[in-house]
Amino acid sequence: MNEEADCSSKDGLVAHALQCVVRAQRSRVETADGYSLRMAPTIVRDGQFRLFFFSREEARIHVHVAHPEGEAKFWLTPSVDLAKNVGLSGIQIRQAQAVVEAHVQEIQDAWNRHFGG
Repeated sequence: MNEEADCSSKDGLVAHALQCVVRAQRSRVETADGYSLRMAPTIVRDGQFRLFFFSREEARIHVHVAHPEGEAKFWLTPSVDLAKNVGLSGIQIRQAQAVVEAHVQEIQDAWNRHFGG
């Protein structure tokens, strides 16, 4: 799929959607601490993992974890639990969950700053 693909398309192709998210991420400017009022602020970068959330997704606190091989979504409450996985191996999921657990307070603080909670 090329860079000119229409990101408003409702075709539902996972690869296309991930490509659109990545392209959207690249087009936004980050503040020095990686936080801004953009649609998907970066919360933490840890090794090959980038933790972020989407501004207009859903109210339940969660975090997305991007990795060169794919992406996962984790619920933070009542405990850190995998919600969705696209392309990550079992080992990568366990590593991603460990990263989320190590940064839970940072994620919650960023969530509260962003959503005013």
